[in-house]
Amino acid sequence: MKVKICGITNLEDALVCIENGADMLGFIFYEKSKRYISFDYAKEILQQLPPTVNKVGVFVNDKYQTINDAAKKIGLDVIQLHGDESPEFTEKITLPVFKSFRISESFDWSGIKQYKKIIPLLDTYSKNQFGGTGKHFNWNLIPDEYKHSIILSGGITIDKLERIFNEIKPLAIDISSSLEITPGKKDHKKVKEFLAKFNQLRRQTC
Repeated sequence: MKVKICGITNLEDALVCIENGADMLGFIFYEKSKRYISFDYAKEILQQLPPTVNKVGVFVNDKYQTINDAAKKIGLDVIQLHGDESPEFTEKITLPVFKSFRISESFDWSGIKQYKKIIPLLDTYSKNQFGGTGKHFNWNLIPDEYKHSIILSGGITIDKLERIFNEIKPLAIDISSSLEITPGKKDHKKVKEFLAKFNQLRRQTC
């Protein structure tokens, strides 16, 4: 299982996450997000990061040409689509794609099957936000066929890690707000504690 820490807005936070075992870092290019970062500033940060960590660009309802051009310019490894992008749209993206699905009690799970060559990222539904709510959805809703092939997001905290490892076992988890002092600024103590626990559980289950 991998761990992605999202909402990175500065080099110091990025390095602390990497030094403590993060596999992926997420950079949000959605201007309405409290964790928004510009293409130019993200490029400055990415140029100072080791190649061993995957750099994920988060986009919401942008044009595919904008996404592909930005990915090449900045040096991204993965694209995360967090809006209303169609299956046809995802196939126009040149990099690997994480596609977000916002889960509610009435979510239609068959819709995921329409998307090809993506990794589903399950987040909490909100009528006001595309993500970053800091709230988790009812994980019992996840069908068994999806549990081990998704990225789990939404309100993940250190006290939920054992359940995630024991019951869901996703490909990866995506975490942001529970490791922050304020939106866009990580609490380094929480980052270290969370990643220490995560890596302890990962070693035990290898």
